[in-house]
Amino acid sequence: MTDLIFYTHPMSRGRIIRWMMEEVGQPYDTQILGFEDSMKSPAYLSVNPMGKVPAIKHGDTVVTECGAICAYLADAFPQTGLAPAHGSKDRGPYYRWLFFAAGPVEQAVGVKSMGWETPPERERMLGFGSMDHVLDALEGALDGRDYLAGDTFTAADLYVASHLSWGMQFGTIEKRPNFERYVALHTGRPAAKRAAEIDDALIAAQQPAE
Repeated sequence: MTDLIFYTHPMSRGRIIRWMMEEVGQPYDTQILGFEDSMKSPAYLSVNPMGKVPAIKHGDTVVTECGAICAYLADAFPQTGLAPAHGSKDRGPYYRWLFFAAGPVEQAVGVKSMGWETPPERERMLGFGSMDHVLDALEGALDGRDYLAGDTFTAADLYVASHLSWGMQFGTIEKRPNFERYVALHTGRPAAKRAAEIDDALIAAQQPAE
């Protein structure tokens, strides 16, 4: 047993946090939960009352929501260099783009996935405005850059690259050259590959034998 527990399902946003856990490189225990049963059990609802994954428990501290988990783990294990130092000029852009993905990107993709159309005159009522505004802002941030905060990979890159990769794969985010380049760069990291292999193996193990 370790003091770091990861609650997930291999076909969920937990894949983002699996990658983060592999980047952190600390021992962790994994609890695989089912969408319709153990995720809604009293035991897990005491961890996350939303009955959703991912979540982590680090000692007595519980953290839910992907962006929050990424930020927490980067600060909990500063030796990984996954967050710019407090007080550095890169800390602001790090927070900005980490939570841009948690807010506008997540909201815009969700609205598009539901097939909802927002009248242009009502865009100001939504935090993300429109999908075009979100993608244009993100593309501008990535123009000529490999990293969103400074000159090294951070949890913000992991989180944004995960959103872009997933969205482009399933057609909820438009494929743009800057996005494809950025995703290929970061999902090619050894930790990203290890994480994908772990979750893909779990999915394969769940498939009924032919």
